[in-house]
Order: sequence, then C-alpha cells, then structure tokens
Amino acid sequence: QVQLVESGGGLVQAGGSLRLSCEASGRTFSNYYMAWFRQAPGKEREFVAAISWSGGNTGYVDSVKGRFTISRDNAKNTVYLQMNSLKPEDTAVYYCASRPRSSSLSYALDYTYNYWGQGTQVTVSS
Repeated sequence: QVQLVESGGGLVQAGGSLRLSCEASGRTFSNYYMAWFRQAPGKEREFVAAISWSGGNTGYVDSVKGRFTISRDNAKNTVYLQMNSLKPEDTAVYYCASRPRSSSLSYALDYTYNYWGQGTQVTVSS
C-alpha cells in the first residue's frame, strides 16, 4: 500500500503561482512513477504532468507546458508541482497518483495508476 497526501492548494489570482506537494508513505518511493491529474467541475479527470522514478523524464499536457514544472525528492518521499502564470482554466481539484516504475503504458492514462491522494483544490480567480 502507498498513501499519498497532497497539500499546497488554495485561491490565487490569475498570473499567480502555487506549489503543490504530495508526500508518499508506505513503500519505497523511488519504485514509483508519479503524476498529477486534475478534475474541474463537470469535466473528466485530466492528466497534467508525470515524472519518472529517477526524475530524469517528465511529461506534460500541452496546456501547462512552460508554466508548470513537476519534480521529486526521493529522500523526502515527495513530488511537487510548481504552477506559474496560473489561469482561471487551471481551476480544479488536483490529484497526486503513483504507479510501479516498471509499467510500460503511457503515463498519461489515469487507469494505469493504482494509488491516489485525496486531492487539493486550486482556484484561480480572474
């Protein structure tokens, strides 16, 4: 079992920044590929960013490229999402997820992740 706890959400004005954190516990953190997803009201859950177990490979949805940065600190069992130049359309509940690093499936597919956090709300006002 892996437990994931997100933090860092909140209310921010458009153009502002937030940093989300996701702390993992339960198993060896470095064995897991980590990702952030988000879900806005009335919409399906959407992939945002992912990072390999070593941090050497990352991927982003096009809408956040150049604005968001995913990173991880395996010594602290934590993955981060730095969000800059926030827009109202970034408003959503953001979820942290993990899957075994051995998976060969696309990191953007939510059903390939077997552990999820409870989510943290991000609201961007215009």
